[in-house]
Amino acid sequence: MTDLIAKYDRPVPRYTSYPTVPYWDDVPTSAEWLDSLNRTFTKPDTSWSLYIHIPFCESLCCFCACNTTISRNHQRYEGQYIKNVLAEWQSYLRQVPDLAKKNLKNIHLGGGTPTFLSPQNLQNLLQPILDAVKTDSDTFEGSIEVHPNYTTIEHLQVLRDMGFKRISIGVQDFNLKVQKLVNRIQPPKVTAETVNSAREMGFTSVNFDLIYGLPGQGDEEMSYTIDKTLENMPDRIALYSLAIVPWIKPAQRHFKDEDLPTPEQKRALYEYAKSRLLGAGYVEIGMDHFSLENDDLLAAMNEGTLHRNFMGYTDQKTDILLGLGVSSISASPDCFHQNQKILSLYETKAGEGEIPTMRGHKLTKRDQQIQQQILQLMTGFKTRFLDAQQEALISKTLSSMSEDKLVKIENSTINISETGKGFLRIVCAAFDERLAAAKPGPQTFSKAI
Repeated sequence: MTDLIAKYDRPVPRYTSYPTVPYWDDVPTSAEWLDSLNRTFTKPDTSWSLYIHIPFCESLCCFCACNTTISRNHQRYEGQYIKNVLAEWQSYLRQVPDLAKKNLKNIHLGGGTPTFLSPQNLQNLLQPILDAVKTDSDTFEGSIEVHPNYTTIEHLQVLRDMGFKRISIGVQDFNLKVQKLVNRIQPPKVTAETVNSAREMGFTSVNFDLIYGLPGQGDEEMSYTIDKTLENMPDRIALYSLAIVPWIKPAQRHFKDEDLPTPEQKRALYEYAKSRLLGAGYVEIGMDHFSLENDDLLAAMNEGTLHRNFMGYTDQKTDILLGLGVSSISASPDCFHQNQKILSLYETKAGEGEIPTMRGHKLTKRDQQIQQQILQLMTGFKTRFLDAQQEALISKTLSSMSEDKLVKIENSTINISETGKGFLRIVCAAFDERLAAAKPGPQTFSKAI
């Protein structure tokens, strides 16, 4: 594995979309984006989901690459932000008439720290949206990312009363030494209290986000983190690789290079954690995800319906993902759309009743075909080639990986081996025609391993 890491570890996208964001070039206007939505929503069987971005945090975690606004002044931001998100929502209701006629399958709040909002303000944000749409109480799924330090019983009760069933807890690492290095102090006791409270209230799924490759993280630290994780037995676990992108997020310069594990040590941390989780009854799902055997994520993988989008793996695929809030990304079958990333610009446009478009991409037919191939690789570790020309090119590109038995190419199909799963992003990059054409520099993406 050490030799393979040295051979293949290079910067590539994480492939939560295709094309990836740096290569969006045919940018839709707000009118074109609305046209894409309307064309999709007029189809009788259209399904859709909603994402709301809450960017606020009281302190900055040094590992974080999300779009955040740091402040302890809740009063300054909460009311105004909710007002503008609801104004954006009303713009969509006016201009996409069929939106409110179709069942909303799921809603997810991400951040930032969504529970930065008070319990009352969470309700002030969500209730008008839920009142305006159709939901099926048996199938509707609400989920939210929570920070235990800022999540109260009242937060959880408000969410549960509105039909939320899933919470995702950002843990990252349970060791105090590591937590200090990344500026996220979160006592294990506080995390456990949030898990227990959620389960007592009837939340049916708890997810832990963990990160391997953090500064100060070694074998002992990972062992302790997995010990504490297994004490809580979350239904799902996302075990992410730390993405080192200090040219995008300067806060990552707060820790030193020597604080970080080497690529070989980093991969060993993942393999150790994986072995512990598999031994405790978890099943590996796609890339860097695990679930218990009774979880819907595993059922989706077994049924071939596992999906991956901007938020990671999900057991539900919808035709439309509509994003509200600053920097939120939306997707339709033929279009990506992202809101303004600067809070003041977002609030100005949304507050004036405009769709706060910053950028996006109109997918070509070729884009959609490759998007499907990369999705198949990400969820099932295999895909068929589109044609003989693509097969010949990718076979040549991945010839070394074939020799190393990381992939197997035959009968116009590529399969990723068990060992090759650790190099999944490298395989996906071979299909990425826009990446090949752009020939990006080293400071575009994080490394694959």
